[in-house]
Amino acid sequence: MNIQDVLDTSSLDANKLLELDSFIDQCENPKHEQLIHVLHKAQDLFGYLPPNLQRHIALKLNCSSAQVNGVVTFYSFFNENKMGEFTISVCMGTACFVKGSDKVLDLVYKETGAEKDVMSEDGVFSVKDVRCIGACGLAPVLSVNEKVFGHVEAKNVKSIVDIYRKNHVKN
Repeated sequence: MNIQDVLDTSSLDANKLLELDSFIDQCENPKHEQLIHVLHKAQDLFGYLPPNLQRHIALKLNCSSAQVNGVVTFYSFFNENKMGEFTISVCMGTACFVKGSDKVLDLVYKETGAEKDVMSEDGVFSVKDVRCIGACGLAPVLSVNEKVFGHVEAKNVKSIVDIYRKNHVKN
């Protein structure tokens, strides 16, 4: 059985898929060297990179599904699952971990109702534990979408989550 037999893109938005294909067609050769750029474009279009989209990209770039998935799972900025409106990333790097980021992460899960790699039921929050946010001097650190919060303690988590929950209600 070849990849075309198992490829089912019927659950993907056809217009977005056409836009992605057009983007790929415009990439310089060899196309497989453009994988990260293509993945960014696909995630911008679809919001995440489900397995059938990854297989589609592999076919279009003439590379293996394993290679595509390896890149998707290696980099923390790619998502295989639908994400909430707000993504809370908790740094679990050494500087943050020794200052209690594990406790912060547990409270973020509790306050948002999200689980690892699964958005909250209301679709407002997704939570990720990441290796490093790059703000070690502010440890422990978490970010909400692109906004970074430093020196976060367990007592701060509820108020941070509440800010974004209220912002969601206003929209």
